[in-house]
Amino acid sequence: MFLKDVQQKKSNGPFDNKIAQMQAHDLPVPEIWHLFAFKPEMTEHLSKFTDMAMRGPSPLSHGMRELIAAFTSRQNACPF
Repeated sequence: MFLKDVQQKKSNGPFDNKIAQMQAHDLPVPEIWHLFAFKPEMTEHLSKFTDMAMRGPSPLSHGMRELIAAFTSRQNACPF
């Protein structure tokens, strides 16, 4: 992350816990989680939208939606 103030701010929200768990297992942390932890009140709607798009009712299975997201990330040279 290029914004160290964003990455280092702690707010004890749900994404802070997720980040801590990933770091505790020495796993890479999705960079957007730092933004969600930095300004949870501003990213709440994006988080809900993403959750509904990936896990809400759909003719596509959850696994198929994950596969599409992974493929798209790969095409954009973005780690998924």
